[in-house]
Amino acid sequence: MLICGIDEAGRGPIIGNMVMAGVLVDEEGAESLKSVGVRDSKLLSQKKRVQLFSKITAIAKKYKIISIAPEEIDAAVQSDTLNLNWLEAHVSAKIINELKPDKVIIDSPSNNVVAYKRYLMKLLDRRDIDAAVEHKADLNHVECAAASILAKVVREQEIETIKKRVGDFGSGYLTDPKTLKFLEENYEKHQELFRKSWKPYKRQAAGRGQAKLGSYGGDNYGKG
Repeated sequence: MLICGIDEAGRGPIIGNMVMAGVLVDEEGAESLKSVGVRDSKLLSQKKRVQLFSKITAIAKKYKIISIAPEEIDAAVQSDTLNLNWLEAHVSAKIINELKPDKVIIDSPSNNVVAYKRYLMKLLDRRDIDAAVEHKADLNHVECAAASILAKVVREQEIETIKKRVGDFGSGYLTDPKTLKFLEENYEKHQELFRKSWKPYKRQAAGRGQAKLGSYGGDNYGKG
């Protein structure tokens, strides 16, 4: 049986791309992933993630990495028919349709797992595929953990490339004082870097002052 794990990195930050990855392995490959130390990327150091990247790509039958630019994210968030969850579903479907697994395991971006799975299944070339959509799939399934590592390593490499061009802006997340300072000073100069549909960017662009650390919760994106 060919199993594909899918996960993302960079869903929440205001700067940079979101990266999604799919890793296709057979059952023997899944055991090999475990043996080399693959687990949820958030539990690993950056150095360890980089070391595992080449091991994962060598073990995988196939893999697919898709980087989604801020303007594409903004278009989905501001659309009448899409949102960030549905955008992830479309990218996941693209990965699944290309890798052609017998089974897919996806780390659900939505609280409504049933609705998300139903939406995703309509986008697949094969409707009879065995699909498991779960919360914390990257913690519970080595295939998803492998995908989370590929996505996170690529996202981190992209962020470092941007920093070489524009300077240090921290993590890109709104909980980071460096990121907030960079937003305040560069929201016009480097517009292409930002997710302009995120509420803090809208408020900054509207001239309502600097976004303050801790003043925003998890829902920083949306039409509001």
